[in-house]
Amino acid sequence: MGASRRLVGVGVGPGDPELVTVKAVRRMREADVVLVPVMALDEPGRAEATVREHVDDQSVERVVFALNDRGGRSERRVRAWDEAARAVVRHFESGAQTVAFATIGDPNVYSTFSYLAQTVRGLDPDVEIETVAGITAMQDLAARSGSVLAEGTEPLTLLPVTSGVDRLREALSGDATVVAYKFGRFAPEAVAALRESGRLEDAVYGSRLGLDDERIAPAAKLEGEELPYLSTLIAPARRGERGGKL
Repeated sequence: MGASRRLVGVGVGPGDPELVTVKAVRRMREADVVLVPVMALDEPGRAEATVREHVDDQSVERVVFALNDRGGRSERRVRAWDEAARAVVRHFESGAQTVAFATIGDPNVYSTFSYLAQTVRGLDPDVEIETVAGITAMQDLAARSGSVLAEGTEPLTLLPVTSGVDRLREALSGDATVVAYKFGRFAPEAVAALRESGRLEDAVYGSRLGLDDERIAPAAKLEGEELPYLSTLIAPARRGERGGKL
């Protein structure tokens, strides 16, 4: 294919268009095309809304991913990765030198980008892969709720709750601040786990961060309802006197 080719995974933050780094905006504007993941071609995605605040619409292209598939490594998911990778390669074959892929949050934290990059590498081993860090949902929620993620020697545990709350219960039994992603449909069980561990009082949650209908509130205010899939929970570590964890 001639000239060097680069696929850039760009983190565009949790949903607020202002929470995008200067570098992320520059790399997307420099790219020949910016791919955005969607569930359907006629349905705008969350990353796309942020990208269009910063990038010329003509350079933005949707690619379908099985974003709502709960079946693990399903045939539908694999097919979507393959087709998205072929779309990247087609752009390179048409002369593109840089293809950017925008992902909410950070491209190295529970992102679809890692699967895309691996698949593209399989089709064209000479493609260079680059990532641009993005602000994560846990950072945004911590800032907005006044929750300190880690102090002194405290560990920080980040986990998804897509397969149930057993691992969440185990994490809550330790001494780390616990951040749970994608806990929306398990919200009632997550609240029960927080209560059992004695950590409900300080826990906070956020859903649809950065969007018009976002919710940020104490986890204790959840009353049995499920939340959107992309919901985040923070249960701060137990702390005593100031500087006690140093």
